[in-house]
Amino acid sequence: MPQIQLPSATISYAFEGTGPLLVLLHANPGDSRDFDGILPVLTREYRVLLVDWPGYGESPPLHDPDSASVMLFYRVWCELAEALALEPAIFIGNSVGGYVAARYAIAEPAQVRGLVLVAPGGFTPHNLVTRAFCRVQGSILSLPPAVLTRLYLRHDTEVTREMHLRARYEQSTPAARAVNRAIWRSFVAAEHDLRPVAADIVQPTLLIFGKQDPLIPASRDGKIAASLIAQASCVVTNTGHAPFAEAPAEFLHLVLPFLATAGVAAGAC
Repeated sequence: MPQIQLPSATISYAFEGTGPLLVLLHANPGDSRDFDGILPVLTREYRVLLVDWPGYGESPPLHDPDSASVMLFYRVWCELAEALALEPAIFIGNSVGGYVAARYAIAEPAQVRGLVLVAPGGFTPHNLVTRAFCRVQGSILSLPPAVLTRLYLRHDTEVTREMHLRARYEQSTPAARAVNRAIWRSFVAAEHDLRPVAADIVQPTLLIFGKQDPLIPASRDGKIAASLIAQASCVVTNTGHAPFAEAPAEFLHLVLPFLATAGVAAGAC
C-alpha cells in the first residue's frame, strides 16, 4: 500500500476497483484486511478506498502512541480526504471507523453520499460499568487483543481466523497495544459522544449491529442510533462485532442494495 505523510500521521491507503467511490474504515484494533471477505465483490462495482489507521496494518507507528484518540483518527481521515482531493463517497465504517464516518458526514455533508455504520462508536450512554471497562482497557490491565477478539468475533471464517492471528501478533506489539489503549481511553471523552449531534446526519444510513456483540449491543446502542438518525434503517444480524467478516454473504445481501441506491427508508432495531 502507498503511504502519505499527513500533518497528524503517516498513513497507508490503497484504491481497488473502478466506479463510484466507496470508503472502508476499520475498527480498533484492526486494519483494512478485516474487509477481505467482502472486498472482491465490492470492487466489481466500486472504486474502494482502503485505509489503515495510524499504528495498524501497514501504517507506521505513531511517534507518540499514547496520543492516539478517536478524534486523532477523525483528523487523520479529514487530512487524507483533503490530500487526495476525494470526490463524494459512500462509507462503510466499523466501530471507530463508523464513528469517523458519522462525524465526517456531520461536518462535511456534501462529501458523504451514504453511510453503512457497522456497530458504530459514539452512541453508548456511559455509566459506571462502561466507564470502568474503558478505563481498564485503557490501562496496562487491558485484555490482550487476542482475548478480546475471541469475545467479539462470534463466527469462524477464513477472515476471522486471520483477524485472530493479527490480534495475537501484529496488534500485540507494544506500540500497537499503546494505540489500542489510548483509543479506549478516548471513548469516554465528550468528543466521542455522537448523540447530541446525530440528528445532523442527513445522509441515507444503514445501521448494522450484531446480536452477539458484547461491546456495542444492538439492544442499546442500536436503538439509540436508529432513533437519532432521521434517514436510518437498522438491521440486527446474528453475529458479533464484525458481521462483514463473520457472515460476509449475509452482509453483502444487506448492503449491496443500499449501495446501489444510497437511500433507505427509516426503520428501527
